[in-house]
Amino acid sequence: MPPTPPDQLAVPQLHRAARIEDALHGLVERRLRRTGWQVNIVAYAGYGAPGWARVLCRVLLGRPDTRQRGRLEKVRGWRSFTTLPAKYAKVTIEAGGVRQEATADRSGFVDAIIKADFTPGWGCVRLSVADAEPVEALVRILDPEVRFGILSDIDDTVMVTALPRPLLAAWNTFVLDEHARAAVPGMAVLYERLVTAHPGAPVFYLSTGAWNVAPTLTRFLSRHLYPAGPLLLTDWGPTADRWFRSGREHKRATLARLAREFPDVRWLLIGDDGQHDQEIYREFAAAHPDNVAGVAIRRLSPTQSVLAGSLPAPPGRPSAGPVGQKWLAAPDGAGLWKLLREAGLV
Repeated sequence: MPPTPPDQLAVPQLHRAARIEDALHGLVERRLRRTGWQVNIVAYAGYGAPGWARVLCRVLLGRPDTRQRGRLEKVRGWRSFTTLPAKYAKVTIEAGGVRQEATADRSGFVDAIIKADFTPGWGCVRLSVADAEPVEALVRILDPEVRFGILSDIDDTVMVTALPRPLLAAWNTFVLDEHARAAVPGMAVLYERLVTAHPGAPVFYLSTGAWNVAPTLTRFLSRHLYPAGPLLLTDWGPTADRWFRSGREHKRATLARLAREFPDVRWLLIGDDGQHDQEIYREFAAAHPDNVAGVAIRRLSPTQSVLAGSLPAPPGRPSAGPVGQKWLAAPDGAGLWKLLREAGLV
């Protein structure tokens, strides 16, 4: 039988869509466990500072031979969503001699803070769950002396996605082979130049995409030579209080959290003018001016703007940010690099 939520009395009333989803998952899980499916952990890159780290992973049910099978030559997006979470599974986190237990949520997701000795740079924590092989999750530990960081959107900023038009988004997400997805020209070179100009600067990728596609996005970023960095994504499907998550609230909450966790870091916020990046960045810059080094907006072409469901921006007239903020816009990485140099941000 699947585990039950801890402290049932403390669990709020779930949205009807979430209750239906849970009932279906429970039925399928019982059948799959009887056929030998087992629990396994999908680790995501986390982040932290000396003394603590944020650990991210999901606990899923999978075929017993999942680890022995070779990587698929072609990976369709829909495969990322044919997963079943191991709800409320107990996960043991180990790092620096510290051992801590965390409980997965109803999506099988674990988001936990572990306090241990970490050194700046890339480190790792060990994750284990009953009846499964332990795995290691990377964590990006920021040096306390770091004062500059890069926070980037993904869709139509580093990868051509054409969101949020529903049919195009569905095609790109569920049907298109991951190797056919195109990178935005010049952005990988831009990011590499930025981290070279600012040694030790972290790169975070913030998106409204679901955790289901994290492995695909990680491979995409690596294949196109983007600097490695934690992905900050969202849940897929019904939440505890609504049909679907709010992508804008996810971005707002994540930016506010980073400002609290790294109050001395000034972020270069990179996005595009096809969704809500400008609005969200403007709000954050106004509320946290000391945490923003500048805003770089990738300006979509008229065709891309229409596909993304927005009106094309007037040429040469990027939206302005708060007074005193460096707000730049260009159609590609090369153009943004030139503007960043002129603005003294590199």
